[in-house]
Amino acid sequence: MALKGLDIFKLTPKTNCKDCGNPTCMAFAMKVAQGALSIDKCPHMSPDALAKLSEATEPPMKTISIGEHKLGGETVMLRHEKTLVNKNLFALYLCADMADADIDAKLAEAMKVDYERISERMYVECVFVNVEEAQTADRGAAVVKKAAATGRDVILRCTKPELAKAVIDAAGGAVKVLVGANADNCDAMSALATEKGLVLGVSGKDLSQLHDTIEKLEGAGNKNLIIYIGTDSIKDAFAAAVQIRRAALKDDDRTFGYPSIVNLERLAPGDKNMQAALASLFTLRYGSVLVMGGMTYADALPLYGLRQNIFTDPQKPMKVEPGIYPLNGADENAVCAVTVDFALTYFVVSGEMERSGVPVNLLISDAGGYSVLTSWAAGKFSAGTIAKFIEEHQIESKIKNRTLIIPGKVAVLKGELEAKLPNWKIVVGPNEAIQLVRFLKDYK
Repeated sequence: MALKGLDIFKLTPKTNCKDCGNPTCMAFAMKVAQGALSIDKCPHMSPDALAKLSEATEPPMKTISIGEHKLGGETVMLRHEKTLVNKNLFALYLCADMADADIDAKLAEAMKVDYERISERMYVECVFVNVEEAQTADRGAAVVKKAAATGRDVILRCTKPELAKAVIDAAGGAVKVLVGANADNCDAMSALATEKGLVLGVSGKDLSQLHDTIEKLEGAGNKNLIIYIGTDSIKDAFAAAVQIRRAALKDDDRTFGYPSIVNLERLAPGDKNMQAALASLFTLRYGSVLVMGGMTYADALPLYGLRQNIFTDPQKPMKVEPGIYPLNGADENAVCAVTVDFALTYFVVSGEMERSGVPVNLLISDAGGYSVLTSWAAGKFSAGTIAKFIEEHQIESKIKNRTLIIPGKVAVLKGELEAKLPNWKIVVGPNEAIQLVRFLKDYK
């Protein structure tokens, strides 16, 4: 169970501390309890007390790493309570018994999903390779190597320790996660994962057995784990994901405090539409790695948009990077239009501009991530900030056209902008983005 401020105070020495400046260290203890300071900042803490407090003040869900990606570390069930910490990952499902042509086609299609949205790269982060007992180590290693050649992190699913070791050795270090530990083989699988420095995936026939297996692994010193929800039932998989997360975060059961893998290909074999629907469900509740049978742009756009919205601090607005965004093949002779960096505003405005087919250089000014009227009222979107943006980004040296379209809702800025930008023609645009199509076509 997590310690509270007074619990920490009982274990801290009553002596002056340069980090908190309080003779009793009470202030320091309370800051540690609130997460504002790390317990190791206290120079007077004994090693035993430091070890106890470090473990007690960790998040109820452990943070693990898969390649450069972090999973877990969550402290709340729902985004609006505080914020969610580490986004879930999407993985492509492959099985070693697939034909090479099918594997190549799946990989090629999935690797096309690689684009940027609001300064974040959207791509398939992992490849999940299933190697069954009947398959050889050479075949398993060949598929793992194909997966690793994409540059994505490889998750190997294999329940036979000898076969898993042979595949991992033959694949030459491509595997990052070994999924296959259960009540029967956990000792051998844990030894293999520890030897190879891999995250170990653990499963059980039910939550009780899963809990016991994790306890056994932790007792043996392995806490680099991830839970594999290996059920064929959508209902059971969803119930398990929710119960595991609730047990860790609400009931302080740290045995279940690990991220989870949900195999959607197993829940809905070959059903692409159902897998996409389930991916959205488990993005919300609570799959850390979602394994899908295939991934295309049509699948990715809604799923990655949902993920980005869920795993964003609700107290911080989503912003796009300030700069010049040429639309419809705009060049240095195309007109300019300016708006704020609020992500929703950008997507709505740029979408309507693209729909018009008229070349436009869309200028995104730094407005603190607020909407047009909110940023104008706060003084973050004004004639001065727009003029400063044009100067700092050297717009006049990059674009020859001197027409600047401003949002209709801030038409009041026209006069000030004409004074600050005497070489520019300031044009007041429509009040609503939906009116941009006709406005741009008529203006052209």
